[in-house]
Amino acid sequence: MTLDTLLGSLHLDPARLKAGAQPVRSPIDGAEVARVEFDTGQSLDAKIARAAAAFAAWRQVPAPRRGELIRLFGEELRAHKEALGRLVTLESGKILQEGLGEVQEMIDICDFAVGLSRQLYGLTIASERPGHRMMETWHPLGVCAVISAFNFPVAVWSWNFALAIVCGDPVLWKPSEKTPLTAFACQRLFERAAERLGGALPVLSQVVVGGREIGERLADDARVALVSATGSCRMGHALAPRVAGRFGRLLLELGGNNGMIVAPSADLELAVRAILFSAVGTAGQRCTSLRRLIVHTSVRETLVGRLKGAYGQVAVGSPLDAGTLMGPLVDQAAFEAMQEALRRAAGEGGQVSGGERLLARDYPDAWYVRPAIVEMPRQTETVCEETFAPILYVMAYDDFGEAIRLHNAVPQGLSSCVFTNDVREAEAFLSAEGSDCGIANVNIGPSGAEIGGAFGGEKETGGGREAGSDAWRAYMRRATNTVNYSKELPLAQGITFGAG
Repeated sequence: MTLDTLLGSLHLDPARLKAGAQPVRSPIDGAEVARVEFDTGQSLDAKIARAAAAFAAWRQVPAPRRGELIRLFGEELRAHKEALGRLVTLESGKILQEGLGEVQEMIDICDFAVGLSRQLYGLTIASERPGHRMMETWHPLGVCAVISAFNFPVAVWSWNFALAIVCGDPVLWKPSEKTPLTAFACQRLFERAAERLGGALPVLSQVVVGGREIGERLADDARVALVSATGSCRMGHALAPRVAGRFGRLLLELGGNNGMIVAPSADLELAVRAILFSAVGTAGQRCTSLRRLIVHTSVRETLVGRLKGAYGQVAVGSPLDAGTLMGPLVDQAAFEAMQEALRRAAGEGGQVSGGERLLARDYPDAWYVRPAIVEMPRQTETVCEETFAPILYVMAYDDFGEAIRLHNAVPQGLSSCVFTNDVREAEAFLSAEGSDCGIANVNIGPSGAEIGGAFGGEKETGGGREAGSDAWRAYMRRATNTVNYSKELPLAQGITFGAG
């Protein structure tokens, strides 16, 4: 299927995606696949104004009706899953199975949000005053900005978008400047859903394309009630003060430096399979990728030997080929960051296996690598930093308490797991004294989250939560209401004010 045919199947005009000034390149071979126009300050201002006007109308629409729009959007995604998944692969470089899986995540969150549209519950609260009723109510928040990253170009946006729309909020979407085509495709599919519903406003969703300056303008604009941003910890440190400075609301999903503890009782075959997917999937470019392996000394040699054998079988190549398990890094900067991390780790005493560039002759403008295993003498400064690449650092432990301390001794706190058949170790890992991450698993890797559970982490990961549980509350404002249905006016806390 040619690119023009693929774009046409997603109801996009290929000619309009070749007329801009900014090139878009595929990580698969480095070839230019489109040219798009970046937004200016003026065009962004106009889009924010349109979103603010849409909010005034959309917040009056009953939530179940808003859910119906997301149901129709989910139908569009089902009908276009193959094409959109292929475009995800073309633009981000992840293998086709992962591209299709990402679109399935979008479908799943639409289903979740449709049900949620009839469950935006508040509470009734017992009042201490006779003849009074207290309750909490939830109302649409306002315009939401979603800043997403290249590695999950559509799924993470959809987690925010589907919930925001049923909660009554229009969305401005700033995708990574590396992956704008998937955003345009999603926008077109949403417009088709809005047309089918009738009466819905297409400007409930708008795509904003640009670099850091556009992101900063979104962060600074008081008309944007919520900024949900996915990216690096460094990005979060720069963005958060700007939004907080105007008392805007933030939802941050930042870096992860995810660890796995492998205990003596672990099923090593199961652990190897989990490690392989978690560390190698998406070429190590997931926020939930496995980066630190903390192994009991009694099984370390055996496990590392099996891992090296498994790594040797990983097929690296075009993510569009059926047998490929690992595609390319997103660009040359990612490759150089990986090489620098490996050099630093070696200088700290690490023994590096793999990590070299592959397929340079076949793809001179793309950046394929062999996944790397680095056996470390300790948890060094390099290990404590997240490198967005397929690097797995391996360290040993003797005492389980030591393993947990080692696991938690990094600035990030997204996802974590332990492999053990000892119920005491499993429960300790999940306890208040165990993993300090937002996600903690037993006998399953740290990546591959389901939308039914709240996704997010602690510490420098940002503290945000998307999907699952009560994450919808981030997109709404809460009001506490008291109704006096008596003929008296008693004051709280038994206060007597004035005569009588």
